[in-house]
Amino acid sequence: MADEKPNCKVVLANNIAKSLLEEVHAGLQKIDRKPLLVGFLASADPAAKVYADWTGKTCEENGFQFELRTLDREDLEDAILVANTDPSVDGIIVYYPIFSSRQDQYIQQLVSLQKDVEGLSHRYIFNMYQNIRFLDPEEKTKKSVLPCTPLAVIKILEYLRIYNTILPYGNRLYGRTVTVINRSEVVGRPLAALLANDGACVYSVDIGDVQQFHRGEGLRKRRHEVVEKPGWTLENCLPLSDVVISGVPGEKYKVPVELLREGAVCINFSSERNFDSGKVKEKASIYVPAIGKVTIVVLLRNLLVSHCAEQDG
Repeated sequence: MADEKPNCKVVLANNIAKSLLEEVHAGLQKIDRKPLLVGFLASADPAAKVYADWTGKTCEENGFQFELRTLDREDLEDAILVANTDPSVDGIIVYYPIFSSRQDQYIQQLVSLQKDVEGLSHRYIFNMYQNIRFLDPEEKTKKSVLPCTPLAVIKILEYLRIYNTILPYGNRLYGRTVTVINRSEVVGRPLAALLANDGACVYSVDIGDVQQFHRGEGLRKRRHEVVEKPGWTLENCLPLSDVVISGVPGEKYKVPVELLREGAVCINFSSERNFDSGKVKEKASIYVPAIGKVTIVVLLRNLLVSHCAEQDG
């Protein structure tokens, strides 16, 4: 028995999504109509179409209305502005990439704050990085919407009880060390900031460098700060990390499992498998191979929050 290898628990996104859906369904019971999500598809990317179809299916299965509007990208700006002022539309999602340039960032800012269920508006991004959790910090009645994929990872960590609920809200990752492999503006960097704002020491690993996100010793700072780690690589980060989260968009990339700390929690948010599923089970205590289904449910949750805020307003 002494030579027997420890068991790695593989946790599927579908099981995590179910618990979140219960919360969403309870919220739906309290409102008088099905919230309407409008999706704009002006992208030629096949993955965008798959995501749009998946969004629609999940909406309809769970008591929401969904309307996909497929159009030429040159007509997208006007179409978003019309939807912004349509009282029947509760949320707007735009499927990227469209122009694959800074013009996509401009499109993100066109969606009204009240209907931005992806949390991509400048106000939401500002609040996220500044660790401001409400649109009305004094009254604390309107939550600031967080981007769906980073929030999905947070919800997974809560489900796995990586968050310590004995500690005060906002400090529940204190003492945890996390490595995030990916520093994209859409997922990797926001995720590192969110984790650090909750108290974790986060190593953000990109192609050329490593940055450390943290709130200072003893959580002295209200929001995270970023420190460059010259000369650091994954070899420095992985042996220190309780949790390793990877989202490298390439089928050839694999996290070097031999560097993982024994019993680490490993989460993959790339569409490709960043962990060798056989090897990672020999080292990790928990492995989450994909998060897509949780991301979709988080989108519905954001839609419900936006709808209720609009009704209250």
